[in-house]
Amino acid sequence: MAKKIPLRQCVGCGEMKGKKDMMRVLKTAEGEICLDTTGKKNGRGAYLCKSAECLKKARQNKGLERSFKIGIPSEVYDSLEKEFESLDAE
Repeated sequence: MAKKIPLRQCVGCGEMKGKKDMMRVLKTAEGEICLDTTGKKNGRGAYLCKSAECLKKARQNKGLERSFKIGIPSEVYDSLEKEFESLDAE
């Protein structure tokens, strides 16, 4: 039997993709929001495609706010964009 691939929905574009093809954005118990590159950290996770485009869409349609049920300041999005860029550079 084939192993089932866990699918996650991108909060930016709404596309369903395999968990491995996506970035996990994490809200910790302290309410801090960061990129979880391992996908193993504890906290509430939301998924984004690995493209800056989807991060922009999530910012416009408030996808992360809906996932985490909190308001997200624009500085957080800016730091996520920086983290994304550093990953793209690798």
